[in-house]
Amino acid sequence: MPKSKSKPEPEPEENNKAKKTDNGDNENGLENIGYVKPREICEEMKESYIDYAMSVIVSRALPDVRDGLKPVHRRILYAMGEEGLYYNARFRKSATVVGAVLGRYHPHSDAAVYDSLVRMAQDFSLRYMLVKGQGNFGSIDADPPAAQRYTECRLSRAGQEMLRDINRDTVDFIDNYDSTRKEPTVLPSPLPQLLLNGSLGIAVGMATSIPPHNLVETCDAAIHLIDNPEATTEELFQFIKGPDFPTGGIIFNQKEIISAYAQGKGPVLVQGKADIVEEKNGGWKIVINEIPYQVNKATLVGQIAKLIQEKKIKGVKDARDESDRDGIRIVIELKKEAFPQKALNCLYKSTDLQKKFHLNMIALVDGIQPKVLSLSEMLGYFLKHRQEVVLRRTKFDLTKAKEREHILLGLAKCLAKIDQVIETIKKSKNRDDAKSNLKKKFQLTDIQAEAILETKLSALARLEIQKIEDELKEIKAKIEELSGIVKSPAKVKAVVKKELKELKETYPEPRRTKVYVKKAEEISEEDLVPEEEVLITLTNKGYIKRVSPSSYKIQKRGGKGIMGIKAQDDDFVEHFFLANTLDKILVFTDSGKVFAMPAYEIPSATRISKGRALVNFLEISQEDKVLAILPLGKKDDSEQMKYLVMATKNGIIKRTALEEFRNLRSSGLIAIRLKKGDSLRSVKKTSGKSETILVSKQAQSIRFKEEQIRPMQRSAAGNKGMNLKKGDEVIGMEAIEKDQVKDYILIITSKGYGKRSGVSSYRQQSRGGTGIMTAKLTAKTGDLVKAEIVKGDEELIFISRNGQVLRTTAKGISALGRATQGVRIMRLDEGDSVVSLIKL
Repeated sequence: MPKSKSKPEPEPEENNKAKKTDNGDNENGLENIGYVKPREICEEMKESYIDYAMSVIVSRALPDVRDGLKPVHRRILYAMGEEGLYYNARFRKSATVVGAVLGRYHPHSDAAVYDSLVRMAQDFSLRYMLVKGQGNFGSIDADPPAAQRYTECRLSRAGQEMLRDINRDTVDFIDNYDSTRKEPTVLPSPLPQLLLNGSLGIAVGMATSIPPHNLVETCDAAIHLIDNPEATTEELFQFIKGPDFPTGGIIFNQKEIISAYAQGKGPVLVQGKADIVEEKNGGWKIVINEIPYQVNKATLVGQIAKLIQEKKIKGVKDARDESDRDGIRIVIELKKEAFPQKALNCLYKSTDLQKKFHLNMIALVDGIQPKVLSLSEMLGYFLKHRQEVVLRRTKFDLTKAKEREHILLGLAKCLAKIDQVIETIKKSKNRDDAKSNLKKKFQLTDIQAEAILETKLSALARLEIQKIEDELKEIKAKIEELSGIVKSPAKVKAVVKKELKELKETYPEPRRTKVYVKKAEEISEEDLVPEEEVLITLTNKGYIKRVSPSSYKIQKRGGKGIMGIKAQDDDFVEHFFLANTLDKILVFTDSGKVFAMPAYEIPSATRISKGRALVNFLEISQEDKVLAILPLGKKDDSEQMKYLVMATKNGIIKRTALEEFRNLRSSGLIAIRLKKGDSLRSVKKTSGKSETILVSKQAQSIRFKEEQIRPMQRSAAGNKGMNLKKGDEVIGMEAIEKDQVKDYILIITSKGYGKRSGVSSYRQQSRGGTGIMTAKLTAKTGDLVKAEIVKGDEELIFISRNGQVLRTTAKGISALGRATQGVRIMRLDEGDSVVSLIKL
């Protein structure tokens, strides 16, 4: 309708009234139509739409920042509290609760109420369930719950916490929809519910998407904010690491997470947890046991099946869902020739196993105003609400205490003159007369006089009188304490802090979602990893683990040691070395490639466990054999260490600039070109000005200057470092820096014999010679297996092929000449042999 230029004049009242016919009806057949006023349709539509939008925003879709609840959830919890359905009560039919909510507070669809009730009882939807359900409440596969007449429910412990102190004038109440009852505008909520369980909702023109968080972390952040009201979101991230989803998973990129929380909106990358497991037949399988939040498991399984059908994932033999009530388990079996890590990367890229959760932290402030909130603002509004609740509760308790004190004062006054009180009552005509006489004679109020008349005769006993006097002392002390809290905002905050600490102790559940921060970001995962020395073991079949050196106690030389790993299926320990958790581990294979992985990604395990398959961490094929491993620390990035020197079994040696190994791809880089029948034996970091010593299996050794090794590119093969006799091979290489020329070379044989010999006893020679003798070998000693430079004050750890470990001191091993046999260091079982040693 086009807008009129001038407002029409109102017609006289009598003209506006509808004319009636003789039978009493209006001419148009309607009665009492009232007044008709013209109105612009655009204005009418605009106002009606705004009213509708605000109704949806305030009364349905958005949570209140104070208690984190939408009206329907608040009404469900309050109605359950009225019904006495506490966490230790008997279960009640869900239909009873739905009916109570509909009849008293929420006159909408019963399906909407039941759906909200069901979600509060799902452990995969809420981090801390507010309702405890019994029966079929749906599944993570999006299976619908059973009908409300079949399921039962009651409040969970966390749900009951939300109602704590609600009957102590802590919140405002308003009329319900038909003004027959009162309902709370907000719950007292000692729990920071909006952050703990998050919220999802679509309103008109806006939507909210708040993830769940860990209670312990949230309480710690809230306590910090009480002490530091100006704290920013970035500061609160020393406590809250990010979302903590009920379904677990991994979140990435903490820099972006902090940015999203500071602005109140932004993406968080979430990834399901998957492990690559080696099977007994040599094949591999990917086991998924955690999926991203809000991902339908059945849909995910369907996506995986489609990828397999379209052959986008190669080498898959079978895929199945083995999930049960104990948890999620999706298994993808791979063929022997498959690359497990590549298959897993394809799953992350092409399915919901990896997806983004988009934060949009909109909530109602003051119950009416929708606002995008940062993490600090959201916690700030919650703490403001808690301080108001505590203050109102304290005032309520203070009023009750004063009322009780008033009665006790009257009782104490009269009990001191009990004979006169009894005489006064006996002489009175009736109760009202007695009340009037008591007030007049003892200067009592109506309340005090009424209390005297209500007092039983048993209260006149001496002990009962003493109880009243004791209670009066207690109530006075309580009034003083409560008055102090009411007058002091600092004491109110102290009460809030105390209650938050109690909640931490009540719900000490650890974080489920792991925070992983990529190194490309300014805040890397390394910043969260404690720096410590670890022992890393790799077996012949590719199982790797790390343990603390403290797992092995120091023993005297000549002992048998303790079990370091249980050898299974003909597997045995092949590599054993010391590293720092922040080191980068370079892994060299027989294909001539080098791979890299952070040491902290190697799983921490017990002393006797075998660890996890290396293919969980590197894109390494089954045909690749690990020949050498080198830890590369931060100090190695300095100017001191400039080269990597590599020695092969056949005596070839090569020097390459360390700079060429800085940026390694996950698929690896060529490190050395190996000739047929040759393999890498040792890799060392050098300064470029050191000396090199090669040691062979048949106890030959050669020492020469590193300058004799010409620097080469990564793809080069190297030069002759040592001329070997027939049947001999290089077993180790050491780099001798200037400060090590007065040290010792410690050697160990396969049958556990060893010794220390001074470095000075090994004269310098030219590269390519046959070298000189380093030990006298016999059938009793066996061949040389390892050589290491030591000062003499270190602790040493030896490990055998079958996993026996001996920790001892270097000074306990005799210092002998080059051509001697040595002493027994480690006693071995029949068929066992020493494979390696490291120094701490």
